[in-house]
Amino acid sequence: KLPLTVEEILDFGESNRELFIKSSTYSIIPITVTEMGLTISWIFSSDPKSISFSVVYQESEDTPLDQCKVLIPMTRCNSHKETIRGQVKVRNSGIYTLIFDNTFSRFISKRVFYHLTVERPVIYDGSDFP
Repeated sequence: KLPLTVEEILDFGESNRELFIKSSTYSIIPITVTEMGLTISWIFSSDPKSISFSVVYQESEDTPLDQCKVLIPMTRCNSHKETIRGQVKVRNSGIYTLIFDNTFSRFISKRVFYHLTVERPVIYDGSDFP
């Protein structure tokens, strides 16, 4: 479990991070967000074979898991063959959790290479208008 803040993701730069996910387990990356309107984007690949991926939203750490909102349902990704990209728009402050699930694999551990970015919306204020 790696709780991240928006600032920490902005400090990622261009580098990829790596997760090692043992067979029959999963890894989560919770991202704590306090400002609305951001876009959280991800790119990932896995080696060897596929990994399942999901995104859930939790209002606060105290929110029971069964009351979390599933933003992207658990999906098996052929991320060993192609890079998976996606994004989610932040509509509420809270914890947005990326889940990399390898529970379906009884023997094979996986490595997931991922990169996260956060974009703030560009708000046009008309200041360059003549």
